[in-house]
Amino acid sequence: MEDWAEVHRLSEREGLKKAAIARRLGMSRNTVARLLELDEPPRYARAARGSQLDPFADAIAAMLDTDPKVPATVIRERLRPLGYRGGITILKDHLANVRPGFLAARTFQRTSYRPGEIGQVDWWHTGWPIPVGRGLAKEAFGLVTTLPWSGAHAVVFTLGRTVGDLRPALAGCLERLAGVPEALVFDNDASIVASRERGRARLHPEISGLLGALRTKAIVLRPRRPTSKGHAERTIGYLETSFGPLRTFDSLADLQDQHDAWRAEVAFGRRLRRTGTTVAGGWAVERGHLGTLPDPLPDTDLHLEARAVKGWVRVLSADYSVPPAYAGRHIGIRVTPTVVHLSSEGRAIATHQRSFVPADVVLDPAHGRAGRLAREARDRLRDREPELPEVDLTRYDAIWEVSP
Repeated sequence: MEDWAEVHRLSEREGLKKAAIARRLGMSRNTVARLLELDEPPRYARAARGSQLDPFADAIAAMLDTDPKVPATVIRERLRPLGYRGGITILKDHLANVRPGFLAARTFQRTSYRPGEIGQVDWWHTGWPIPVGRGLAKEAFGLVTTLPWSGAHAVVFTLGRTVGDLRPALAGCLERLAGVPEALVFDNDASIVASRERGRARLHPEISGLLGALRTKAIVLRPRRPTSKGHAERTIGYLETSFGPLRTFDSLADLQDQHDAWRAEVAFGRRLRRTGTTVAGGWAVERGHLGTLPDPLPDTDLHLEARAVKGWVRVLSADYSVPPAYAGRHIGIRVTPTVVHLSSEGRAIATHQRSFVPADVVLDPAHGRAGRLAREARDRLRDREPELPEVDLTRYDAIWEVSP
């Protein structure tokens, strides 16, 4: 069921009632109740209708559940006594679609990991309103990255969940964790996955490029499997109950500073029963097994281009001013989590604090003054002819020694 994971997340993570979930997702309360009664979604996807493998899908799933790496030839041998008469090609095509999900489930349902083997990544809907100007506020999101072996975690807070938000947040998390694990586990989230074809996730090119620069690989979980990142889920629960209560934040930077201080002073001081040491002690060991971060870190800024219209350029959801001389030109745009940089032909022309107010207008006072002076000059030229002094032409006769 497509909405199974979202219904369970809203109920278990956000504590919404059935009626509130139904209103948010546009479904009936009976449907919400039925989805909440299901402990887990279907474990496999059937082959196309009419396939010779349809009668054997359950048997194949049982074999993959026992050993996700079992070869197609062995599966075919086990299916022969059950009546399978198809070829190996159709079986391999079916396995290519369903095997990754069983491999992911087997990998991330384990209770132990090697140091530096795995990192789990998940978005945290904090629900905290962060002031963004003009009396408005936006919900803060946290990108949570955890190291299950040591229990260490890092969070970078943003005001959005786009590809442009995830890239600097992920780099910031790994920088705080002082290294890169062999693989990172992600949800099937729109900020990571561009599309899924035949059961396989295709990452956004910007995400693939970042992971390549970090020399790590991504493992994207199958849709509707929210329990496959158990450590990240538990960390988010710990953050909500231990870090969040009784706190207020006057800016995104204030939220980030408060969390980073609490992480060092409280979260990393916990003693884990599983290891018998503190999180800080386990992290000190695991850092030696993490991959080295590139120096410098990869460029995670969002790069765009737009044409300036009447002294303004649209960047995401807000308009930013440019010097009047650049009206009508193509403007290069570089967006960081907090700043918008504007350039023309490689030359910096403006820098603005990034606005998160929808349809906001961000004006540099110098641009406003220059625009006003330019308009006044145009008005004077339009209203009257310029007054030119009378020219004495006799001086040219003197130059050429011509008598009048």
